[in-house]
Amino acid sequence: MRNRGHVYTEQVGADGAGRPVLAHLLARGGPAGEAEWRARIASGAVRVDGAIAGADRLLRAGQRLTWERPPWDEPEVPLCTAVLFEDDDLLAVAKPRGLPTMPGGGQFLESTLLTVVRRRAPEAVPMHRLGRDTSGIVLFARTAAAREAVAALFRDRRVRKLYRALCAGHPARDLFTVDAPIGEVRYAPTRTIHAATPGGKRARSHVRVVERRAGAEPVSLVEVEIETGRPHQIRIHLAWAGHPLVGDPLFGPGGLPLPGSLAVPGDPGYLLHALRLEFAHPRTGLPVVVECAPPPALRPQ
Repeated sequence: MRNRGHVYTEQVGADGAGRPVLAHLLARGGPAGEAEWRARIASGAVRVDGAIAGADRLLRAGQRLTWERPPWDEPEVPLCTAVLFEDDDLLAVAKPRGLPTMPGGGQFLESTLLTVVRRRAPEAVPMHRLGRDTSGIVLFARTAAAREAVAALFRDRRVRKLYRALCAGHPARDLFTVDAPIGEVRYAPTRTIHAATPGGKRARSHVRVVERRAGAEPVSLVEVEIETGRPHQIRIHLAWAGHPLVGDPLFGPGGLPLPGSLAVPGDPGYLLHALRLEFAHPRTGLPVVVECAPPPALRPQ
């Protein structure tokens, strides 16, 4: 899909004060290199407070920096979904594996679940997100009141979130809990990344083994209920426990990036599915249970 391009906007913070425009844009990371940024600046596509900016112009905190990115071809993704629950307040849909929830990564702008859902419900706002290669339930709010109430449910950990995954090896116990804290660590391809680290935030996952599968490389089908919602929590916690997700190109022993890896969080390969959400309806208070059937590889054999 060729999109319509986009105008990006940011307010310069203290870290950008005194920095030349070109250096600031390069420091943001992303797919564009110095040559591409210089070409954009030379074409007048970069502005500061509405005025065309040169590469060496020094920025001040509080200024409005904008830059235009011309239309580009987005990677092919499965632009399909199914409605799992719908009323005047909420919309829950099934996200297919491979479809980003939101724009990001420098690749995806319109080829997202958000775009697909807003064709049906233009007012819908996602209340959480799944990784690109994770399938399953994504919950949207359709009113401001629902958005505020559901955000409070997530914040207060009053939403039960159950996932299905395929992990390497056979865990020794049928039931176990992982409490490894999760926070940012240094990682060359993206500068920092969330991973298991003693100085991270509290994180807790409860794991139940559904099925152990024999073979040259034994694997296990597991269900994971997460009390917290840290970035990449299930991938990190199962790797920390010695059972990384099968095919995960990023997280390995200790819940850390694999040595020498150049993978980024959106890279595909693993099997993870948001199976069930349980919560009290934000308007009626009645219990809501949303379920989404897993793909064949995540069903008991």
